[in-house]
Amino acid sequence: MTGLTVGWDHDVELVLDFLNTRHVLDSEASWRAWVTERGLGRSGEIAQARAARAALRSSIEGSSGPQTAAGVVHIELTDGVPVLSSSDALGAVLAASARLAVLGSWERLKICPADDCLRAFFDRSRNRSRTWCSMQVCGNREKARTFRKRSRAQNSTLATV
Repeated sequence: MTGLTVGWDHDVELVLDFLNTRHVLDSEASWRAWVTERGLGRSGEIAQARAARAALRSSIEGSSGPQTAAGVVHIELTDGVPVLSSSDALGAVLAASARLAVLGSWERLKICPADDCLRAFFDRSRNRSRTWCSMQVCGNREKARTFRKRSRAQNSTLATV
């Protein structure tokens, strides 16, 4: 079993990496490689990983209804302190997710609303108001679209006057 006494930033990175694994979960080989690169132990069932990823993303998007993400997470007493642990990758991701939820950071995980992006990101802004994964790319592109649309509407209104 792997004790998961890692830092908060590691939990954020692990959960974000997992949430953004769309192509990684296309094959057993790429899933195993992803797990090995991160030192997460056994890869486990890819079908469970896909279901858990979908449930976690849905939860972040605010989808109503019950979501199920099944994996094995253990609580061990290490030096008299309860510590989440797991023997496989999905359990490690779910343990990290649980720690973020307990710390009140789960609501900072967001999905970029750009249709051509949809990447998960962590909102580190003080007031938790960040919308885009990247203001330089997705946010800028959306603001430019909105500006062009507004300009066209103004121009067509002026043309009809």
